[in-house]
Amino acid sequence: MKTSAKFYHAGCPVCLAAESTITRFIDRAQVDLEVIHLGSAKDRLAEAEKAGVKSVPALVIDGQTLHLNFGADLAALK
Repeated sequence: MKTSAKFYHAGCPVCLAAESTITRFIDRAQVDLEVIHLGSAKDRLAEAEKAGVKSVPALVIDGQTLHLNFGADLAALK
């Protein structure tokens, strides 16, 4: 069974660099990765908050939220 992961970002340079690294190193055969651009998918902000995302870029793997670097506070995207 594949692991589920969601990568939330806002499209800023920090986020795009993190996305590039994540997508290069995650084995898609083992991980079902969804990339979510919260700048253009504002309807997913509540979902990100519920998952524990406080800033982007953030990676949520099987319910565990990992904050990577700092691109933008989630509140700034509202």
